[in-house]
Amino acid sequence: AFQTLKLKLFSAPILLLPEGSEDFVVYCDVSLKGFGAVLMQREKVIAYASRQLRKNEENYTTHDLELGAVVFALRLWRHYLYGTKSTVYTDHKSLQYILDKKELNMRQRRWIELLSDYDCVIRYHPGKANVVTDALSIKDKEPIRVRALVVTVHNNLPEKI
Repeated sequence: AFQTLKLKLFSAPILLLPEGSEDFVVYCDVSLKGFGAVLMQREKVIAYASRQLRKNEENYTTHDLELGAVVFALRLWRHYLYGTKSTVYTDHKSLQYILDKKELNMRQRRWIELLSDYDCVIRYHPGKANVVTDALSIKDKEPIRVRALVVTVHNNLPEKI
């Protein structure tokens, strides 16, 4: 049973290497604690990313934070996304129209300039459906300490996997 479990754990890929340079999709989210993003290709996860907000970012407007999450992901995965068509999903509906906006602050203008380097389209994705990036962005600053842990292993575990 142990060998079967070991085989299943090692053969089930969690992250995959990208195949070619097309069909990239980025999901972004932000919370009051940090940014979260997932890079996918053909419905398979290539990479996860998250980081805490810096002190100055804690004062940003919601619009700037959501745009900042997109910029965070694009900068991080530039080597995958630069020069390729990609779709960026965010749970902030108004970001779809950011390129058409006339009045932007300096930070937004700088970030829009960065967005223009990429061949990406920003689309709306409801927050409730954006579970993974939501979890990545909410990550606590302090690690959770576990005082007790109970693990139950059933005889039919390989069948359940």
